[in-house]
Amino acid sequence: MLRASLMRDADTLERDAEGAIRARGTRLRVYLIRHGETEWSLSGRHTGRTDIRLTAHGEDEARDLAPWLQAIPFARVLTSPRQRARRTSELAGLGSAAETEPDLAEWDYGDYEGQHSPDICRARPGWNIFRDGCPGGETPAQVAGRADRLIAHLRDLHENVALFSHGQFACVLAARWIGVPVLDGQHFAVGTASLNILGYARNHPEVPVIDLWNAVPAMLSPHA
Repeated sequence: MLRASLMRDADTLERDAEGAIRARGTRLRVYLIRHGETEWSLSGRHTGRTDIRLTAHGEDEARDLAPWLQAIPFARVLTSPRQRARRTSELAGLGSAAETEPDLAEWDYGDYEGQHSPDICRARPGWNIFRDGCPGGETPAQVAGRADRLIAHLRDLHENVALFSHGQFACVLAARWIGVPVLDGQHFAVGTASLNILGYARNHPEVPVIDLWNAVPAMLSPHA
């Protein structure tokens, strides 16, 4: 199902936006957006508390989101306090409406901040952040707690909401949205400046679903 969603073309996404406009006020739909590229995301370094800027390419990625998002009437726009997420919201055209939400911050990597996974695994074979967490940082239960708290808040809303956040926290949020353990977040891949949509099944409005995952403009271009 995720693969099929990923391959939908630009016309389908446009129809989704129009549908969201027609459904305004009737059902929550969460547009979860990862920030654009940074030097550390490009090199694979874990970036939690470090407040790093977007690269020039990351800024271009963020600007490419604007045509996707401009037709959607958002009731709320929430962003992580980190500048890479806030800047992405600005370049995507939603910065003026953005409110800072601390629970959207990336996983606190503690002692593993700035490190690469292969280096961590050499010192700690078999390490998996979704199972083991980070010494000096957050445990999976703590990150799940943030995600669950945010989801409880979102489910009091009934319109379109945009969230600007980070890679591994987005994976946890998606897992918790559909009610599966944090460990299942390891099966989600989320690229920089990707659009992900969390919603509810069309004919079963009580069932949370992932409508779209890890989509970027280049994938949905009719010329891709």
